[in-house]
Amino acid sequence: MTIPDDLAILLSEVSADRMAATVATLASDRMAGRRVGSAGGAAARAWLITQLDAIGAAVWTEKFQVRAVPQVYEAVTATWGDANRSTRLVFGRQVAIHPASVDAAETRRSRLGVAGAHDPAGRWLVVPAEMSLFDAYQDILGAAGLLVRRAVDADGWQFTTLAGPDPGPLPVLSLDPDTHRTVLAAATGSASWFAGATPLRRDDVTGTNIHAQLRRAVPGGTELLLTAHYDGVGDHPGLRHPGASDNASGVAVVLEAARILARGLPDGVGLCVALLDGEEVGALGSAHHAAQLRDQGAAPLVVNVDGAGRSDGAAAVEAGGPAHRLLALLDQAGRHTGVPLAAGPMASDNRRYGGAGLAAVGIGAGMGGYHSPADTPDRVDPATLTAIAHLVVTTAHLTGAAPVRPSSQAGEKR
Repeated sequence: MTIPDDLAILLSEVSADRMAATVATLASDRMAGRRVGSAGGAAARAWLITQLDAIGAAVWTEKFQVRAVPQVYEAVTATWGDANRSTRLVFGRQVAIHPASVDAAETRRSRLGVAGAHDPAGRWLVVPAEMSLFDAYQDILGAAGLLVRRAVDADGWQFTTLAGPDPGPLPVLSLDPDTHRTVLAAATGSASWFAGATPLRRDDVTGTNIHAQLRRAVPGGTELLLTAHYDGVGDHPGLRHPGASDNASGVAVVLEAARILARGLPDGVGLCVALLDGEEVGALGSAHHAAQLRDQGAAPLVVNVDGAGRSDGAAAVEAGGPAHRLLALLDQAGRHTGVPLAAGPMASDNRRYGGAGLAAVGIGAGMGGYHSPADTPDRVDPATLTAIAHLVVTTAHLTGAAPVRPSSQAGEKR
């Protein structure tokens, strides 16, 4: 499909180097993983505001409250052994704090046992892989804590989550499958023991969305809203979470698209940006913003980018709300740019906008090292950043064209 000359000029301005630099900055030590309510999140926000100011946007922020954000506040140490040996476990790989754990900073050393098989009193209970945590809770009177099995990624990391179950009655640590299997086998021996702590507090914090307006729509005209969340799961003591793919890459794409579209959109099309906080604790920033837009009677077309790290052949797309026209525009953009689209789950901020009755699509293209120390800038593919930026810029440019038919080939790999 031939690309119009004016669009070709815009696409030629997309800079992979500029986007890679944005990813590197947001994933740097200074940003400390960008957890909602943290100093690292504030540092990222201040830097992003300067970037939006530099492209001539009118910028403001909106605060919202976030309850009970889990934070590991001390380096986690855990050791197990028997009469002949002891083994210290590697935090983040072999052992991690389960989201359902209570806050217990003091190390507990106790005998090992098997949940459902041994008297729980005075024991760290290893929960068999086929037993749920709910079932394990049925017989825990006097137990020191629970040890559950948890899968690891291809790099050997347990992924970190901030949104999860309410804390239960005991310390709970998760073990990688190999360690879990070994400790479970050892738990039948009378001399086996485990020592560990779960320094995990839950803080009430303030989240902050960043908003920017670059162009105003004419009365009755199309308003485009580009969104991406800038928060991450945050660093732990002794354990970095750079958050490069998730979601420094999405922010980089939105900033690049906004920079180009600020002067390149067709007349009459409005353009706003929302860089959202609190996605990792349940997409609370977008929930706050979507409710505001609904109450105002606003109806922008929302394009959310969550993950542009490394495409596996197609960009995943999920639509919500009355998104027929937007999805058709996106499909046309895919054909213009040669970026294949595939229908796929995008459980991110786009769902909050769609749930509020707004036309919304979520776009994603890979998250290497999801929620782990392996999510580093070097794993973000410049070609993927460029492809997704091209897709967003082209979609936006097409909004100024004549209305399109509400049919789409999104989901068809081409």
